[in-house]
Amino acid sequence: MATTYRLPTINCLMAFEALARLRSVSAVADEMNVTPSAVSHRIRKLESEIGHPLFSRSDFRLTDVGSQYLAKVRIAIRALEKPSEFTIQNNRKLRLKISAPPTFSRQILLPMLGEFQSIYPNIDILISVTIPFFNISAEQADIDVRFGTLEEESYLQKVALMQDRIFPVCSPAYSEAHGLSGGFNTDAAITGCSLIRNPLEPWRTWFDFCGVSLSEPVEGWQFNDIGLSLEAAASGYGVALAREKLSGPWLQSGRLIPLSPKAVTSPHQHYLCWRSGTLERRECADFVEWLMASVPFQ
Repeated sequence: MATTYRLPTINCLMAFEALARLRSVSAVADEMNVTPSAVSHRIRKLESEIGHPLFSRSDFRLTDVGSQYLAKVRIAIRALEKPSEFTIQNNRKLRLKISAPPTFSRQILLPMLGEFQSIYPNIDILISVTIPFFNISAEQADIDVRFGTLEEESYLQKVALMQDRIFPVCSPAYSEAHGLSGGFNTDAAITGCSLIRNPLEPWRTWFDFCGVSLSEPVEGWQFNDIGLSLEAAASGYGVALAREKLSGPWLQSGRLIPLSPKAVTSPHQHYLCWRSGTLERRECADFVEWLMASVPFQ
């Protein structure tokens, strides 16, 4: 006798969609007017019926199965909305304001946005550049990509988006002129170079990892944008610390070369941030879900 597949209940599907959007059991409980334990029970029941875990338990990031299933669930939920409301939502052009640091915007976000537009053609993206340190954008954004630790930003809801490794780089000409082909991991080799400073990524982290006893440099070129630091190094101004995922174009073109095989995970990360209630707007939830699935954390 063939086994009959039971469709998951709408309550389980709604809890799953809300948890993927809000990434907080308590927030889902408030939205659905149930207890947190009821939300957890519905997720466990759905995972049991599907036969696969849908979330990483540590931070509620979707598994591969969860990402694929969420797309189907959202289509089903939208199909159950009131016909007139559904038609209006699909015909109306939505606007989504994003702020992000300049190098992240150029090297990570911009090349990916074509894919987002093909999936969500009714969402217009407006991007403003965030000033490093101050997290100031041209106008109030719906979703912020921020860089740092964000311990002071208690009013924001946030999730870690991208972690990166750091290592020293310079131009081929600078390396040759300063005899750096023999290595860059000793105090003597480093002392003879001009270290490009960036308060967003101090040298101390890499020094400690390599056992270098030098102090944090206090003189020389300084930039508060990672891309400017890399461009300065490519122009022969000295040695800069590169973030692996952001420095791809400079390394691939050969304008910059790594000076050491030693790379250490930076204590600073890129975060996705939003204010309470933002993800109740479907376009905001769709963007956060898409970006989390598209950007590899490590």
